[in-house]
Amino acid sequence: MLISIIRFWSYGWIDKLYIKPSFFFSYYGLDFIKPIGNYTYLIFGVCAMASICVMLGYQYRVAIITFFLSFTYIELMDKTTYLNHYYFISILSFLLIFLPANAYYSLDAKIKGKSFQKVPVWTIDALKLLIGIVYFYAGLAKLNSDWLVRAMPLKIWLPSKYDIPLIGDLMQQEWMHYVFSYSGAIYDLTIPFLLLFRKTRVVAFGLVVIFHVLTRVLFPIGMFPYIMIVGATIFFGAQVHHRILGWISKIIRINKDYFDSNRSLVFTQNKTKIITNVLGLFFVIQLLLPFRFLLYPGELFWTEEGYRFSWRVMLMEKAGYANFKIVNAETGKRFYVDNDDFLTAFQQKQMATQPDFILEYAHYLKTHFEKQGHQNVQIFVESYVALNGRLSTQYIDPNVDLGKQKESFKHKTWIIPFKDEIKGL
Repeated sequence: MLISIIRFWSYGWIDKLYIKPSFFFSYYGLDFIKPIGNYTYLIFGVCAMASICVMLGYQYRVAIITFFLSFTYIELMDKTTYLNHYYFISILSFLLIFLPANAYYSLDAKIKGKSFQKVPVWTIDALKLLIGIVYFYAGLAKLNSDWLVRAMPLKIWLPSKYDIPLIGDLMQQEWMHYVFSYSGAIYDLTIPFLLLFRKTRVVAFGLVVIFHVLTRVLFPIGMFPYIMIVGATIFFGAQVHHRILGWISKIIRINKDYFDSNRSLVFTQNKTKIITNVLGLFFVIQLLLPFRFLLYPGELFWTEEGYRFSWRVMLMEKAGYANFKIVNAETGKRFYVDNDDFLTAFQQKQMATQPDFILEYAHYLKTHFEKQGHQNVQIFVESYVALNGRLSTQYIDPNVDLGKQKESFKHKTWIIPFKDEIKGL
């Protein structure tokens, strides 16, 4: 994550995504979390320093809480930048608050003169479970007709990779699109179990490396492949980790034997009870949250109600446009909004295909034009969206005044129903 933050900063993305825009899309109920101008750099700086302290195991508890709060704040500043792996880092760092990650081979252990070579097994299993949920739920999400029957959206994406050495020509073949679709689903569904069993672990880790290196070559998904590759090492036994730490010790000239105390870390009964309850609730939420889409009618990929935070990774190609019309309810006078005046190109792309974005932007436009002196403002939108290679169709009811619609967790009845069917989860 330290590398990720440095990378984000060096590419100028802080300025591009959080300083220059004049409007930011908020998560429902969290609209008070916004970038803070140039001080936004300070949040990233704090997050980077916290990641260093976590890495070194220095003042670990304070550091991991600081990292969780600062990184999650960054993630929540603008939902335009939502990515599954940002969410993964947030919940992983929350989980690490309750785990003794500084018990061994850390500055805390060195300073306190007390190292614990053994920790309760559940502290390791909790990490395995979280990674397993990410993979397995991503696999379940691929069990739909667009992915398996139509090889969508890979059939759209892969042909554009013609310039990749050795495999570029293969990316043009339809049969290869199906190979990628089915192998991706099988991989996600089985890899947690293959990593769990000792006899298949080495082969499984090789598959993890191949899968994530390949996805990194094919798709611009940042640090996520490296995070998952390194994260998968948690499934290996203690001997492997001791061997790795032995290599690190030789490189940086640290005496690893100092930490090999053979001492066991034991939590008090009250502490164990508190942590068990918190993590029990945490994992219940992680297991149930991805299924909240069942509470909504209509096609999930179309409405996206319950789509985020459900490990639906790269499952759809959605493109569209939204043309907003400002109408005076009394005189009937109207004019169209130039979205370039308010949104960046990236924000416009995200807004045009997601109903909650469209509604929030409509409310912003209503407030903006009312402040300019316009009377009886109504907001209508002409919106068309194409999903996974289908023809573009009307997305939002053009006769609904979005300025009067309230945001909530309820179904948005002004979304025009999907005119096709996608079978599966």
